[in-house]
Amino acid sequence: MASGPSGPAEECGRSPREPELAVNPFDGLPFSSHYYKLLQQRRALPVWATRFVLLEQLESSPGGVVLVSGEPGCGKSTQIPQWCAEFALARGLQKGPVTVSQPSPLAALSLAQRVADEMDLTVGHEVGYSIPQEDCTGPDTVLRFCWDGLLLQELASAPGAGAWDVLVLDEVQERTVASDVLQGLLRDAKLRHPPENPKVVVVTDPALEPKLRAFWGNPPTVHIPRAPLRSPTMIYRETVPADRVEAACGAVRELCQEGAPGDVLVYLPSEEEISLCCEALSRELASLDPHGPPPQLLPLHPGHSQAVQALYEDVDAGTRRVVVTHWLADFSFSLPSVRHVVDSGLELRSVYKPQIRAESHLLRPISKCQAEARHLRARGDPPGSCICLYPESFLEHEAPPLPPPRVCEENLSALVLLLRRRQIAQPGECLFLDQPAPEALMQALEDLDYLAALDDDGGLSDLGVILSELPLAPELAKALLASCEFGCVDEMLTLAAMLTAAPGFTRPPLCAEEAALRRALEHTDGDHSSLIQVYEAFMQSGQDEAWCQARGLSWAALRQAHKLRGELLEFMQRIELPLSQPAFGSEQNRKDLQKALLSGYFLKVARDTDGTGNYLLLTHKHVAQLSPSCCYRRRRTPARPPPWVLYHNFSIAKDNCLSIVSEIQPRMLLDLAPPYFLSNLPPSESRDLLNQLREEMAESSPETESSPTQELWDPCILQ
Repeated sequence: MASGPSGPAEECGRSPREPELAVNPFDGLPFSSHYYKLLQQRRALPVWATRFVLLEQLESSPGGVVLVSGEPGCGKSTQIPQWCAEFALARGLQKGPVTVSQPSPLAALSLAQRVADEMDLTVGHEVGYSIPQEDCTGPDTVLRFCWDGLLLQELASAPGAGAWDVLVLDEVQERTVASDVLQGLLRDAKLRHPPENPKVVVVTDPALEPKLRAFWGNPPTVHIPRAPLRSPTMIYRETVPADRVEAACGAVRELCQEGAPGDVLVYLPSEEEISLCCEALSRELASLDPHGPPPQLLPLHPGHSQAVQALYEDVDAGTRRVVVTHWLADFSFSLPSVRHVVDSGLELRSVYKPQIRAESHLLRPISKCQAEARHLRARGDPPGSCICLYPESFLEHEAPPLPPPRVCEENLSALVLLLRRRQIAQPGECLFLDQPAPEALMQALEDLDYLAALDDDGGLSDLGVILSELPLAPELAKALLASCEFGCVDEMLTLAAMLTAAPGFTRPPLCAEEAALRRALEHTDGDHSSLIQVYEAFMQSGQDEAWCQARGLSWAALRQAHKLRGELLEFMQRIELPLSQPAFGSEQNRKDLQKALLSGYFLKVARDTDGTGNYLLLTHKHVAQLSPSCCYRRRRTPARPPPWVLYHNFSIAKDNCLSIVSEIQPRMLLDLAPPYFLSNLPPSESRDLLNQLREEMAESSPETESSPTQELWDPCILQ
């Protein structure tokens, strides 16, 4: 890494007409002409006016914390990290690279590419990124963009506040679990060890600024001026449409027929609706103007990461881009070329219900803060238009002012495990912007206790330490470790990766041929074995993208599963856990796989009460049906549903669905579940049947054998 001046070319007294005289302080090379072209665009951003103020506050802030408040599109996510890198470079990068957190992996990847281009540097060298299964950094990295979930894991492992000169927490108004907890841990660290901690820059939308000022103790605040752009023309519908996808497609068609200049940004609630919208528009828009270039359709969501790079690439003159997305792009992915926004006003979110251990998929209005951010995308000179697929009164009466904090809506088991690793005795001791519900924390503690992750004093057990290191849900991590005892590690590695990265088919089959190709991938033992079979077939195809498309599979998700599997295998080899040879398909392997799964998922068992597929969940008296995507429901010949099943997810929807389901034997449940778990089950016929079976097993085996779950955690295996 070359030393040099701490600022960009304009701070060195160089003229854009003399680029050969200016040297990039980060790599020691002359700035290119492309750098100066982008520099002119950067100077026009509203955030540029605050550059010196921010650097002064970084230098002089008594607590080391600076709050930055600015609306979407002002340039704060691209410019502030660069200025912080200059600040740290001038001081010799004493602790490590400047780290910038982002609420999604796609945002971290996208910003690293854009900022490296603006700084005239190379991604993977001076500018890098860290996202799940991909660390694109090196020894020369001075600026790193990181998904906030990974950053939280790093902070949980570090004894202090982390190895950064400057830490930038960006887009904290999105209220992810990791973002909220990061702020709590950092504030706690600054209260305990103020002189040793790095500088922290908290970047937010103005709507959350008052709450953050109170939380951080009224730190110095930098206000970014509003851009002098004209507001868009607001167009509201009289009623909420019954078919959102068709209404969105109709709005895009109108814009294209009118010839309104500029790109279009469409907001729909779910990934499924995004895919349906893109498919419909691809059929319709090509015929609108046969003489001109067809619009470029870009679906933007976590399952379609290929679109990120295309967002910022140059397109042919006259080509219109139509970006179809959801809440992911409420605050991230600012696109200067967008002049028109089509807003459904809704989002689809999963909300966890701790009382029944279930996910509820809620279609709800977005917050007023999100709506304002979406509308601002269409500002410009000349201004564009914002077509709202709802009446003007819709958000006014039904929308909350701010997005709900995700820490109040997600399963907190993994978070509590992390806090215990951080040696926070009680989760309530952690500082939160909004405190989670006590029942959610208690349910998380109870689940971890059932998984043997806690010791008698409430700290992490030896098993809990290992569970906290794995990038998996605690119950899935427990099942993976149990596979070491049952000799099915190879299969559980695949299954853990698939359940985490590629949980199933992306959409319903489009034709009979695709449906037939899918059925060929289904396994008679259930959905878990089907996922293993899908992965093995994908690998045998040479990871072919066309093979995935023909079967309605996500190539990107399967690639992520492959990377995650390698990461998990490396972890198990590093701590010297016993591995096993592949044996998928054998009768013994089928039983071993069921035992490993039950070791982690005994909380997620259901029994068919009447032989027709009405399943009563074991831990509470909710009745659910198998998901339409379950292999047991898609079999051609009518067959009796499995009497006892293990499921991966229970979602509260129109028909309360169990998804990713496999048959189990209740005898295995009695062998593998903790005795106190079974005794705590609510009264039900299922509990009575298990107690009766346990008595029969005790009579037939008077000599009690050691439990496999106790043998599994023998110290020699953990070491």
